Amino acid sequence: MNGNGEREKEEEKMEEENDEEKRYKVLMWGYLPGVLTHKSPLTSPVSVQSPETGIDVQSWKDVCGGGCGFAMAISAGSGKLITWGSADDQGQSYLTSGKHGETPEPFPIPTDDPVVKAAAGWAHIVSVTEKNDVYTWGWKECVPSSKLVANFAAGGSVEGDSFRKESSVLTEQESPQSQGSKLTASSVAHQDNKKAEETAKRRRTVTAKQELESPPPADESLSAPPCIVELDPGVKITSVAAGGRHTLALSDVGQVWGWGYGGEGQLGLGSRIKIVATPHLIPCLDMSSHGADRSLRSPQGSITPGSETRKALGSYIKRIACGGRHSAVITDAGVLLTFGWGLYGQCGLGNTNDVLRPTCVSSLLNTRIEAVAGGLWHSVCLCDHGRVYTFGGNQFGQLGLGTGADHAEFCSCIILNLIV
Repeated sequence: MNGNGEREKEEEKMEEENDEEKRYKVLMWGYLPGVLTHKSPLTSPVSVQSPETGIDVQSWKDVCGGGCGFAMAISAGSGKLITWGSADDQGQSYLTSGKHGETPEPFPIPTDDPVVKAAAGWAHIVSVTEKNDVYTWGWKECVPSSKLVANFAAGGSVEGDSFRKESSVLTEQESPQSQGSKLTASSVAHQDNKKAEETAKRRRTVTAKQELESPPPADESLSAPPCIVELDPGVKITSVAAGGRHTLALSDVGQVWGWGYGGEGQLGLGSRIKIVATPHLIPCLDMSSHGADRSLRSPQGSITPGSETRKALGSYIKRIACGGRHSAVITDAGVLLTFGWGLYGQCGLGNTNDVLRPTCVSSLLNTRIEAVAGGLWHSVCLCDHGRVYTFGGNQFGQLGLGTGADHAEFCSCIILNLIV
């Protein structure tokens, strides 16, 4: 038995050494205005330039998603958050995206703890350290009212009193705690009547296409430096996701927390609350959202009575993702839940309505979903058999279907099989 233990230790040591020897090459493409002098998009992959700060550009741990006109990655070993690609004259904020230009540099997070996960929205970033501390910065409505841990801005500093005065605007707006009974089922039904839905849909139709060309302003007074996100005692965050103006965080016990803008239901609180100024627990497995009194087809294909709905859905959340104004989570049973903006069918429920609470995507209940990602107008997910499904807006061919038609459901949107 001791011999087996020694062999196992030797094998683990060899695996660690092999991991240390691995070198990863990072490629970039798309809109990174600080990379090229003429600020044209990179239409094909190019290697990321080596940084001048001594960080090995090949020693990467992860490449992070999101970011409006800038790129972000995590270095191996030191766990530094690296940013690059933004430009001063393109309405981008140093407080959010870090150094402007083509050379990657560490972003000055006020901690020496290695970063293990990070994500970016249109104009905000959120990261998780090895000690499960969550830091966020950027556009102020995306940053919870919390303790300020760094006072800096482009070419100067942000005074603590000034920051608290400016951020008080967030705390004065509606939050779940201040709303109290407004989040009850009866009041939600009253708020979300048919007339309100139609009015909101017309408004979003007019403004949706403007969002692509209208990122948040770069005025530093609208941006907040890194702060620690304060959660309930004992909560340990292991993963984060950033939408256009909202953030989700996943804990080690499978709970999901959210904050930021929730006007289309992307925070899953059952209402169109615009600003959630502090992290709020999202009831992802609330039976009222999944028809507890109705039958449900389980992933195995059998009809499940309403009393067994919870078992079929799963008991905790294992993956989270954010689109521009919608969100998606995956349960331990491989069930996909979506919520938020639905104008282009990006929630996969067969219609274009907004979804105010986490709702099961019933057309995929016979498929175990392993991963999901969201764009501004569309969503993509991967099943355990290697099939990729897409749904939502398809104006630019982002669904990969060979057509330009939108799709509000998964059923006819299988685009490829990754297992051959």
